[in-house]
Amino acid sequence: MSAFSDILTGEEEDLVKMFYNFRADDGPDNSQKNLALAAKKLKLRPEQLTIALGFNQNARKLHEIFSILGYDSLETLTQERNEIYITDIYQKISLENILTLYSRIRNNNEMLQVMQYLLKNRLENIESRIEATVNSLIIEKYKVEMKAVYADKIADIDFAEERLNSVESGFRALLNEACIITESKLIPAGDIFFRESILPEEKRKLLSKKLIPVELVETRLEDTNISQQEKQMLIDFLALNRKNNTDGTTKK
Repeated sequence: MSAFSDILTGEEEDLVKMFYNFRADDGPDNSQKNLALAAKKLKLRPEQLTIALGFNQNARKLHEIFSILGYDSLETLTQERNEIYITDIYQKISLENILTLYSRIRNNNEMLQVMQYLLKNRLENIESRIEATVNSLIIEKYKVEMKAVYADKIADIDFAEERLNSVESGFRALLNEACIITESKLIPAGDIFFRESILPEEKRKLLSKKLIPVELVETRLEDTNISQQEKQMLIDFLALNRKNNTDGTTKK
């Protein structure tokens, strides 16, 4: 495993052995330098070390280790951890680190609740950066992270509902999030399909993945209040579906 993963998952005894050699000998000035020194020795950035140690519940009682690394207390470490997680966008903390974090946190209920609390602010920062820069590299990493958020059960049903009900639907459509939510089994596809907040293009993607039965499409068309754009998309889908059935192209 990587040093990041070792610190994130290490037991108390392992963490003490790992960090005790970095203790300061000459007072607080050296103590402030020890985080950078320890990170360098472990081939990590200070921010990576802070995230890994801060999200390891086994480290909560290791006050001497916090002092060695220049933190006054667990609270100080926690505040720094939260700030880094929320504000760093794949610079000091890599996408791989984030994916490792989610895969470990999912099995720790207390830390999972903390992560769910922080996640919204992190995503708002990432989305703001994308809006400001339209950076394709950030967009691709964001897509991978969001898939992990659902796959590793960091997202709960309240998170999914808030995303689906958002008036600002551009990022949801960019991620194909309606399909991801359906595939994660948080909310049934049929429930999502009948929502007014879901864009016709998002519904088209649900149809393209064969997540919606034809009968539900026909029922949706009976609603006289749907937009013309959605109505035309559904009509086109049914026409293509009938053609494929006639041609035999959908036969198994």
